[in-house]
Amino acid sequence: MREISRSWWPLLIRGLAAVVFGFLALVWPGITVLVLVIFFGGYALVSGLFALFAGFRHGARSRLWLIISGIIGILAGIVAFVWPGITSLALLYVVAFWAILTGVAEIVAGIQLRKLITNEWMFIVGGALSVIFGILLLIWPVPGLLSLVWLIAVFAILYGISMIASSLRVRNFANGVDVP
Repeated sequence: MREISRSWWPLLIRGLAAVVFGFLALVWPGITVLVLVIFFGGYALVSGLFALFAGFRHGARSRLWLIISGIIGILAGIVAFVWPGITSLALLYVVAFWAILTGVAEIVAGIQLRKLITNEWMFIVGGALSVIFGILLLIWPVPGLLSLVWLIAVFAILYGISMIASSLRVRNFANGVDVP
């Protein structure tokens, strides 16, 4: 536990970076997607560096996943800086096609479950909404990107808060505080 508790501050910095990124996206609603991609690139780079740093400080069990997470974060940050337009458009297409494919899968599941359960129509409706969402992203990419920016901002704030709380909990292990 002492080894893990010495790495509380990288968690704190990652959490603070996520919260700052999220608030910047919410405070400046007129900000362009390009600038948000650059903010994301900075966050991904900082988060990746600190995850990599923590990976080299941890024991063998958790080391591999932290190192992989760090490398992916660093690469995502570099890609965002080098190709910001492609990064924003790629994000939109990934979300759009994911929504369409999962929506189709939910519709198929709903149809197949008709004989086994009641209220299977909820799968079908949820799937249809997901397909419509994906198609709308493809038809109107700019409003879709701005909507995704708001969703990412809210996620970053919530994720950052959880990372900050985790860092404080891990820090308490070093202080010998009994945390439930």
